[in-house]
This record gives sequence, C-alpha cells and structure tokens, in this order.
Amino acid sequence: MRDMAQTSQDSTVPALPRLGGRRSSFRERVADALRAALIAGELRPGEVYSAPSLAARFGVSATPVREAMLDLAKEGLVDTVPNKGFRVTAVSDQQLDEYTHIRALVEIPTVAGLARTADRVSLEALRPAAREIVTAAVAGDLIAYVEADTRFHLGLLALAGNAHLVEVVADLRKRSRLYGLTALVEADRLLSSAQEHLELLDALLEQDETAVREIMTRHIGHVRGLWAAAD
Repeated sequence: MRDMAQTSQDSTVPALPRLGGRRSSFRERVADALRAALIAGELRPGEVYSAPSLAARFGVSATPVREAMLDLAKEGLVDTVPNKGFRVTAVSDQQLDEYTHIRALVEIPTVAGLARTADRVSLEALRPAAREIVTAAVAGDLIAYVEADTRFHLGLLALAGNAHLVEVVADLRKRSRLYGLTALVEADRLLSSAQEHLELLDALLEQDETAVREIMTRHIGHVRGLWAAAD
C-alpha cells in the first residue's frame, strides 16, 4: 500500500471531486484513500483494523485515520469495534449485482448521450485522469487506480449537468468491491482494462455514440466480472 502525504499541503495526495469545487480537507483525503483501499480489496471484509495500524501503513498520524474511519462508519462501509478499531462490512454478491445493475441503467445512457452534447474542451480535461489510471495500472498501485478511476467517471458524468446523478453513482461506487484487481496486477492484465478509459474518451471526441455505448457496457461489465473475482 502506498504511503500518503504527512501534511495537508502535499499535493500528491489525490482528492475526489467535490461538488461546487470545494477544496477537500486532509481528513477527507485520508477517507478517500481508505475508501479506495476498501474498494480495491486491500481492506478485507470481516477484518478488524486499528487506527494506529492503518496510520502506520499510510504514513500518517492516527488521528485523521480515526476520524476518517468514523466517517466511513456513518456511510455503512465499516463498523466500529469498541477498544479494537473498525471492521470492514461485508457486501453480498446479490448487493454487488444490484449496485452494478443500477450503475448500468444510469451510466451507460448518460455517457452515451455525452457523445452528442459534451464539448471537446471538457472531454479533453479528463484525459489527465485517464492517463493516471493507466500509470497506476502499470505501477500496480490499486489505491491510485481506484482514486483516478473515480475522478474520471464522476467527472465524466458531471458533464451531463445532473449533480444528483453524480452523487448516486458516487455512493454506488463506494459500496462496490473490486477484489479481482490484485489478481489482474499479478497477471499483467490490469493495463488493458485501464486503457479502456482512453478508448472511451476518444470515442466521445469522435461523437461515436454506438462505440461509447459498447465501451461503457463492456467497462461496467468488468465490475462484476473481470475486476470482481476474489483473488
């Protein structure tokens, strides 16, 4: 697990998009990284993690980790265990199927529609995030991969102009689990999945709605297929 910055001034700590452009706090950035670790399967269901042990792994003090984990507890992603720490909540296959189904219903038509409505400047602004996903895949950095993937997809959906839709998808993504990412890294297969983001962006710029729909269908299908299998 990669180290996080030890001060709030360190710009290397990625921050998820905030509605209204509000700058995220250090506590929020720690929470974002913990969510990414949870989604990627580096924090496993049923395991109890203490704030000091997580702080040591992330290279920060225990206080922001403890505060961030309390935020995740409010979201139902972890349970507090008195005098021990936090237990990652389990997500059933049925729940994951339901989350993926909702995402497909919402994201595929929304992103396909952007082929007709999104301007080139806004789409090109997402290219750095798409490249970060590829870079993280090459490095095998699952936390960075999930964080960049989230920024890319929420940023893309934001172009549709529906803030509530972005919030709904963000919540569904937080609850998803992608345990298979570790196996993909070990098999050198994560890069091909990462490159789908650049493929999607190019199809949008070409205003090829059919291609965009096909890529998005394949991409979301990975959530319960290629990316989801337990390692």
